[in-house]
Amino acid sequence: MKRRLFSLLTLLGICVAVNAAGKYDNPDTIVVARDGTGEFRTIGEAIEVCRAFMDYHKVIYVKRGIYKEKLILPSWLQNIELCGEDRDQTVITWDDHANIPMTVGGAGMGTFRTYTLKIEGNDITLKNLTVENNAAKLGQAVALHTEGDRLLFVNCRFLGNQDTIYTGVAGTRLYFNECYIEGTTDFIFGPSTAWFERCQIYCKTNSYITAASTPKDQQFGYVFNHCTVTCAPAVTKMYLGRPWRDYGYTLFMHCQLPAQIRPEGWHHWEKQREQTARYLEFENTGEGAAIDKRVGWSRQLTKKEAKEITPEKVFRREDGWSVGE
Repeated sequence: MKRRLFSLLTLLGICVAVNAAGKYDNPDTIVVARDGTGEFRTIGEAIEVCRAFMDYHKVIYVKRGIYKEKLILPSWLQNIELCGEDRDQTVITWDDHANIPMTVGGAGMGTFRTYTLKIEGNDITLKNLTVENNAAKLGQAVALHTEGDRLLFVNCRFLGNQDTIYTGVAGTRLYFNECYIEGTTDFIFGPSTAWFERCQIYCKTNSYITAASTPKDQQFGYVFNHCTVTCAPAVTKMYLGRPWRDYGYTLFMHCQLPAQIRPEGWHHWEKQREQTARYLEFENTGEGAAIDKRVGWSRQLTKKEAKEITPEKVFRREDGWSVGE
């Protein structure tokens, strides 16, 4: 009888062990360090151990270092925070660009495969780190590619040239708080609703900052609030944006605009888009903020209209997600 009881208990123990949560299936922080002092040496390894559809907040803490990785946070991951030890010294970098041949003698990989970091999951936070595409200027080269909803970026740097940030899915909501974003052409582009609060926007060549492709039925596209735009010394003319598709929406309000911003402010990309583009400004300052020569198809908000543009109202949905005002 004792032998049978022992066997049953042993079997039960094995079953419990098999069904127990994995070592990393908990809210604790995972540490990544290139020097081997963390649990993992790469961010990709840490992502792999995260449980699907977590209902708690999990932090992947990344120590200072250069992490040469091409990463995807897949759609089945949520509630994950990638937090760097130091914004400028915790760097995720890759170097794909659109004209890299996919096969010998074949066509290039195209814009949308060039990302350094692609976020497919919802409720993801990036904090205190740099995401970089350091490809040579040989074509479009995306640093950050987003597809998830309710994404938060705090005190991050996004470095690249053409097409640095691609906000890739209509209806998704992104909030950038005190981030640094640099690029050359259309370096913030796509159809998502994205709010940029107190961000630093650095223009590296004469070109366009934004290329929104906001759908017609989407009320908001890109909102820049209390942001500062600066330019490299060689830059002499920049446009605030051009519409990648009809109905592109971009608003700059309470922003500091340098003298290099073209007097007309905006470009139509294609003439017919003047009829649909939603290009707005409100109480910007600086030498590039003068409104007397702005294109006739852009518009200055009234104080009443501007008062209604808040993160809470821009992001309003039945799910109740809000980053606050």
